[in-house]
Amino acid sequence: MNIFKNINLRHPIIQGGMAVRVSTAPLAGAVACAGGVGVIAATGMSVEELRREIRDARKIAMNGVIGVNVMYAVRDFTDLVKTALQEKVDLVISGAGFSRDIFSWGKEAGIPIFTIASTSRLARIAEKYGAAAIVAEGSEAGGHLGTNIPTAKILPEIKGAVKIPVIAAGGITDSNDIEEMMRLGADGVQMATRFVLSKECAVADSFKTHYLKAKKDDVVIINSPVGLPGRAIRNTFSEALARGESPEITCDDCLKNCSKEYCILEALENSRLGKIDQGVVFSGQNVFKIKDILTVKNIFQNLTQAFSGRE
Repeated sequence: MNIFKNINLRHPIIQGGMAVRVSTAPLAGAVACAGGVGVIAATGMSVEELRREIRDARKIAMNGVIGVNVMYAVRDFTDLVKTALQEKVDLVISGAGFSRDIFSWGKEAGIPIFTIASTSRLARIAEKYGAAAIVAEGSEAGGHLGTNIPTAKILPEIKGAVKIPVIAAGGITDSNDIEEMMRLGADGVQMATRFVLSKECAVADSFKTHYLKAKKDDVVIINSPVGLPGRAIRNTFSEALARGESPEITCDDCLKNCSKEYCILEALENSRLGKIDQGVVFSGQNVFKIKDILTVKNIFQNLTQAFSGRE
Protein backbone atom coordinates (compact mmCIF):
# COMPACT_ATOMS: atom_id res chain seq x y z
CA MET A 1 0.00 0.00 0.00
CA ASN A 2 1.99 2.95 -1.28
CA ILE A 3 0.16 6.00 0.10
CA PHE A 4 3.42 7.78 0.88
CA LYS A 5 6.05 8.51 -1.74
CA ASN A 6 8.77 5.85 -1.65
CA ILE A 7 7.27 4.15 1.45
CA ASN A 8 5.45 0.90 0.81
CA LEU A 9 3.27 -0.28 3.69
CA ARG A 10 1.14 -3.34 4.15
CA HIS A 11 -1.11 -1.37 6.51
CA PRO A 12 -1.34 2.45 6.81
CA ILE A 13 -1.03 2.36 10.59
CA ILE A 14 1.61 4.44 12.34
CA GLN A 15 2.46 3.57 15.92
CA GLY A 16 2.69 6.90 17.73
CA GLY A 17 6.00 7.99 19.20
CA MET A 18 5.68 7.91 22.99
CA ALA A 19 8.36 9.53 25.11
CA VAL A 20 10.16 8.95 27.38
CA ARG A 21 11.30 5.45 26.32
CA VAL A 22 7.77 4.07 26.01
CA SER A 23 8.12 3.41 22.29
CA THR A 24 11.55 1.89 21.86
CA ALA A 25 13.10 -0.78 19.64
CA PRO A 26 11.07 -3.83 20.79
CA LEU A 27 7.74 -2.13 20.08
CA ALA A 28 8.77 -0.21 16.96
CA GLY A 29 10.44 -3.27 15.47
CA ALA A 30 7.38 -5.45 16.11
CA VAL A 31 5.02 -2.90 14.56
CA ALA A 32 7.24 -2.59 11.49
CA CYS A 33 7.41 -6.38 11.20
CA ALA A 34 3.60 -6.53 11.35
CA GLY A 35 3.33 -4.17 8.39
CA GLY A 36 2.85 -0.76 9.99
CA VAL A 37 5.23 2.10 10.76
CA GLY A 38 7.16 1.42 13.96
CA VAL A 39 8.20 4.66 15.62
CA ILE A 40 10.93 5.28 18.18
CA ALA A 41 10.39 8.36 20.35
CA ALA A 42 13.74 10.12 20.53
CA THR A 43 12.76 12.74 23.10
CA GLY A 44 14.66 12.13 26.33
CA MET A 45 17.31 9.97 24.65
CA SER A 46 20.94 10.78 24.02
CA VAL A 47 22.26 10.64 20.47
CA GLU A 48 24.07 7.38 21.25
CA GLU A 49 20.96 5.79 22.76
CA LEU A 50 18.85 6.76 19.77
CA ARG A 51 21.39 5.29 17.40
CA ARG A 52 21.32 1.98 19.31
CA GLU A 53 17.51 1.91 19.40
CA ILE A 54 17.27 2.44 15.64
CA ARG A 55 19.75 -0.35 14.94
CA ASP A 56 18.03 -2.72 17.38
CA ALA A 57 14.64 -1.97 15.84
CA ARG A 58 16.00 -2.75 12.38
CA LYS A 59 17.01 -6.23 13.56
CA ILE A 60 13.41 -6.94 14.60
CA ALA A 61 11.62 -5.17 11.75
CA MET A 62 12.33 -7.69 8.98
CA ASN A 63 12.75 -4.86 6.45
CA GLY A 64 9.64 -3.09 7.74
CA VAL A 65 9.25 0.67 8.06
CA ILE A 66 10.99 2.39 10.99
CA GLY A 67 10.45 6.04 11.90
CA VAL A 68 11.64 8.40 14.61
CA ASN A 69 9.57 11.03 16.43
CA VAL A 70 11.32 14.11 17.87
CA MET A 71 9.62 16.94 19.75
CA TYR A 72 10.74 20.34 18.49
CA ALA A 73 10.55 21.55 22.10
CA VAL A 74 13.66 19.62 23.17
CA ARG A 75 16.97 21.47 23.19
CA ASP A 76 18.86 18.72 21.34
CA PHE A 77 16.23 18.54 18.58
CA THR A 78 18.76 19.15 15.81
CA ASP A 79 21.20 16.47 16.97
CA LEU A 80 18.47 13.87 17.41
CA VAL A 81 16.90 14.53 14.00
CA LYS A 82 20.26 14.46 12.23
CA THR A 83 21.17 11.21 14.00
CA ALA A 84 17.93 9.63 12.77
CA LEU A 85 18.69 10.82 9.24
CA GLN A 86 22.25 9.51 9.42
CA GLU A 87 20.89 6.13 10.45
CA LYS A 88 18.65 6.16 7.35
CA VAL A 89 15.32 5.72 9.09
CA ASP A 90 12.39 5.57 6.71
CA LEU A 91 10.73 8.75 8.00
CA VAL A 92 10.90 11.38 10.73
CA ILE A 93 7.88 12.80 12.55
CA SER A 94 7.99 16.09 14.43
CA GLY A 95 5.56 18.07 16.57
CA ALA A 96 5.32 20.23 19.72
CA GLY A 97 6.57 23.23 17.75
CA PHE A 98 7.58 23.81 14.16
CA SER A 99 10.98 23.63 12.49
CA ARG A 100 11.55 24.96 8.98
CA ASP A 101 15.06 23.55 8.83
CA ILE A 102 13.98 19.93 9.27
CA PHE A 103 12.57 19.84 5.74
CA SER A 104 15.86 20.80 4.11
CA TRP A 105 17.66 18.25 6.29
CA GLY A 106 15.19 15.58 5.20
CA LYS A 107 15.47 16.53 1.54
CA GLU A 108 19.25 16.38 1.65
CA ALA A 109 19.10 12.92 3.25
CA GLY A 110 16.32 11.71 0.94
CA ILE A 111 14.08 10.93 3.93
CA PRO A 112 10.47 12.16 4.24
CA ILE A 113 9.39 14.42 7.09
CA PHE A 114 5.92 14.11 8.60
CA THR A 115 4.52 17.07 10.54
CA ILE A 116 2.06 16.81 13.43
CA ALA A 117 -0.52 19.57 12.99
CA SER A 118 -3.81 20.46 14.61
CA THR A 119 -4.81 23.29 12.26
CA SER A 120 -5.18 23.59 8.50
CA ARG A 121 -2.99 26.70 8.59
CA LEU A 122 -0.01 24.82 10.05
CA ALA A 123 -0.65 21.93 7.67
CA ARG A 124 -0.47 24.27 4.66
CA ILE A 125 2.75 25.83 5.95
CA ALA A 126 4.30 22.38 6.45
CA GLU A 127 3.28 21.33 2.94
CA LYS A 128 4.81 24.51 1.52
CA TYR A 129 8.13 23.77 3.21
CA GLY A 130 8.17 20.18 2.00
CA ALA A 131 6.33 17.90 4.44
CA ALA A 132 5.63 14.47 2.95
CA ALA A 133 2.51 13.97 5.08
CA ILE A 134 0.51 15.58 7.87
CA VAL A 135 -0.45 13.85 11.10
CA ALA A 136 -3.76 15.54 11.93
CA GLU A 137 -3.92 15.25 15.70
CA GLY A 138 -7.15 16.02 17.53
CA SER A 139 -7.98 16.69 21.15
CA GLU A 140 -8.48 13.01 22.05
CA ALA A 141 -4.75 12.32 21.79
CA GLY A 142 -2.55 11.47 24.74
CA GLY A 143 0.46 13.46 25.86
CA HIS A 144 0.99 17.07 24.87
CA LEU A 145 -1.98 18.58 23.08
CA GLY A 146 -2.12 21.25 20.41
CA THR A 147 -5.88 21.71 20.29
CA ASN A 148 -9.20 21.22 22.06
CA ILE A 149 -10.97 20.29 18.81
CA PRO A 150 -11.72 16.59 18.12
CA THR A 151 -10.05 14.61 15.38
CA ALA A 152 -13.28 14.09 13.43
CA LYS A 153 -13.52 17.87 12.94
CA ILE A 154 -9.83 18.61 12.35
CA LEU A 155 -9.27 15.78 9.87
CA PRO A 156 -11.62 16.93 7.06
CA GLU A 157 -10.43 20.54 7.41
CA ILE A 158 -6.78 19.56 7.06
CA LYS A 159 -7.54 17.04 4.30
CA GLY A 160 -9.21 19.79 2.32
CA ALA A 161 -6.32 22.20 2.84
CA VAL A 162 -3.41 20.09 1.53
CA LYS A 163 -2.61 17.72 -1.31
CA ILE A 164 -0.23 15.46 0.60
CA PRO A 165 -1.41 12.41 2.61
CA VAL A 166 -3.15 13.12 5.93
CA ILE A 167 -2.94 10.73 8.87
CA ALA A 168 -5.65 10.84 11.53
CA ALA A 169 -4.49 10.78 15.16
CA GLY A 170 -6.17 11.07 18.53
CA GLY A 171 -8.46 8.63 20.32
CA ILE A 172 -8.20 5.83 17.76
CA THR A 173 -8.24 2.45 19.52
CA ASP A 174 -9.89 -0.18 17.29
CA SER A 175 -10.94 -1.12 13.76
CA ASN A 176 -14.24 0.76 14.10
CA ASP A 177 -12.35 3.97 14.85
CA ILE A 178 -10.10 3.35 11.86
CA GLU A 179 -13.12 2.81 9.62
CA GLU A 180 -14.57 6.12 10.79
CA MET A 181 -11.34 8.01 10.10
CA MET A 182 -11.03 6.46 6.63
CA ARG A 183 -14.63 7.45 5.91
CA LEU A 184 -13.72 11.03 6.84
CA GLY A 185 -10.87 10.98 4.32
CA ALA A 186 -7.83 9.82 6.27
CA ASP A 187 -5.05 8.19 4.26
CA GLY A 188 -3.97 6.31 7.37
CA VAL A 189 -4.03 6.50 11.15
CA GLN A 190 -1.60 7.03 14.00
CA MET A 191 -2.23 5.11 17.21
CA ALA A 192 -0.26 5.20 20.43
CA THR A 193 -2.34 4.19 23.45
CA ARG A 194 -3.39 0.83 21.97
CA PHE A 195 0.27 -0.14 21.56
CA VAL A 196 1.17 0.58 25.19
CA LEU A 197 -1.03 -2.40 25.99
CA SER A 198 1.07 -4.72 23.87
CA LYS A 199 3.42 -7.38 25.14
CA GLU A 200 6.30 -5.77 23.28
CA CYS A 201 5.97 -2.32 24.87
CA ALA A 202 8.88 -2.00 27.29
CA VAL A 203 7.20 -0.27 30.24
CA ALA A 204 6.73 -1.58 33.77
CA ASP A 205 3.84 -3.94 34.42
CA SER A 206 2.38 -1.41 36.85
CA PHE A 207 2.26 1.16 34.02
CA LYS A 208 0.18 -1.21 31.91
CA THR A 209 -2.00 -2.09 34.91
CA HIS A 210 -2.70 1.61 35.42
CA TYR A 211 -3.91 1.73 31.82
CA LEU A 212 -6.09 -1.37 32.22
CA LYS A 213 -7.73 -0.06 35.39
CA ALA A 214 -8.46 3.41 33.99
CA LYS A 215 -12.09 4.45 33.80
CA LYS A 216 -13.44 7.19 31.57
CA ASP A 217 -13.37 9.81 34.32
CA ASP A 218 -9.80 8.90 35.29
CA VAL A 219 -8.47 10.59 32.14
CA VAL A 220 -7.54 14.17 33.00
CA ILE A 221 -5.81 17.24 31.59
CA ILE A 222 -2.66 18.37 33.38
CA ASN A 223 -0.30 21.32 32.99
CA SER A 224 3.10 20.56 31.52
CA PRO A 225 6.22 22.69 31.92
CA VAL A 226 6.56 22.48 28.13
CA GLY A 227 3.82 25.11 27.97
CA LEU A 228 1.15 22.81 26.54
CA PRO A 229 -1.65 20.95 28.30
CA GLY A 230 -1.26 17.18 28.50
CA ARG A 231 -3.69 14.28 28.74
CA ALA A 232 -2.87 11.69 31.38
CA ILE A 233 -4.43 9.13 33.69
CA ARG A 234 -5.23 10.41 37.18
CA ASN A 235 -2.79 9.42 39.92
CA THR A 236 -1.22 10.87 43.07
CA PHE A 237 1.12 13.02 40.97
CA SER A 238 -1.64 14.55 38.83
CA GLU A 239 -3.77 15.26 41.90
CA ALA A 240 -0.83 17.07 43.53
CA LEU A 241 -0.39 19.18 40.40
CA ALA A 242 -4.09 20.04 40.47
CA ARG A 243 -3.62 21.34 44.02
CA GLY A 244 -0.73 23.49 42.89
CA GLU A 245 1.89 21.21 44.43
CA SER A 246 4.90 20.01 42.48
CA PRO A 247 8.19 18.31 43.37
CA GLU A 248 11.49 20.15 43.59
CA ILE A 249 13.68 19.57 40.57
CA THR A 250 17.28 19.71 39.44
CA CYS A 251 17.01 21.19 35.96
CA ASP A 252 19.25 20.02 33.10
CA ASP A 253 17.79 22.60 30.67
CA CYS A 254 16.69 19.82 28.32
CA LEU A 255 13.83 21.89 26.87
CA LYS A 256 14.06 25.09 24.85
CA ASN A 257 11.33 26.61 27.00
CA CYS A 258 10.30 25.24 30.39
CA SER A 259 8.31 26.66 33.27
CA LYS A 260 10.38 24.50 35.66
CA GLU A 261 7.22 23.74 37.61
CA TYR A 262 8.44 20.15 37.54
CA CYS A 263 10.62 18.01 35.26
CA ILE A 264 8.37 16.42 32.65
CA LEU A 265 11.11 14.04 31.44
CA GLU A 266 11.75 12.80 34.98
CA ALA A 267 8.01 12.45 35.60
CA LEU A 268 7.56 10.38 32.45
CA GLU A 269 10.60 8.23 33.19
CA ASN A 270 9.36 7.56 36.75
CA SER A 271 6.03 6.23 35.51
CA ARG A 272 7.64 4.13 32.77
CA LEU A 273 9.81 2.46 35.40
CA GLY A 274 6.79 1.67 37.57
CA LYS A 275 6.92 4.55 40.05
CA ILE A 276 3.40 5.46 39.01
CA ASP A 277 2.59 7.88 41.82
CA GLN A 278 5.81 9.80 41.26
CA GLY A 279 5.23 10.45 37.59
CA VAL A 280 2.95 11.36 34.70
CA VAL A 281 1.09 8.56 32.91
CA PHE A 282 0.23 10.03 29.52
CA SER A 283 -2.57 8.31 27.60
CA GLY A 284 -5.23 8.96 25.01
CA GLN A 285 -8.79 9.88 25.92
CA ASN A 286 -10.17 6.44 25.07
CA VAL A 287 -7.76 4.29 27.08
CA PHE A 288 -10.71 2.95 29.08
CA LYS A 289 -11.93 1.10 25.97
CA ILE A 290 -8.88 -1.19 25.89
CA LYS A 291 -9.21 -4.23 28.14
CA ASP A 292 -6.42 -6.57 27.12
CA ILE A 293 -2.69 -6.87 26.56
CA LEU A 294 -1.93 -8.55 23.24
CA THR A 295 1.05 -9.16 21.02
CA VAL A 296 1.57 -6.56 18.30
CA LYS A 297 0.79 -9.26 15.74
CA ASN A 298 -2.60 -9.91 17.33
CA ILE A 299 -3.33 -6.19 17.64
CA PHE A 300 -2.74 -5.82 13.90
CA GLN A 301 -4.96 -8.79 13.13
CA ASN A 302 -7.78 -7.02 14.99
CA LEU A 303 -7.10 -3.56 13.57
CA THR A 304 -6.75 -4.50 9.94
CA GLN A 305 -10.36 -5.67 9.67
CA ALA A 306 -10.92 -2.03 8.70
CA PHE A 307 -8.91 -2.52 5.52
CA SER A 308 -10.69 -5.61 4.22
CA GLY A 309 -11.29 -5.10 0.52
CA ARG A 310 -9.21 -1.89 0.39
CA GLU A 311 -5.83 -3.41 -0.30
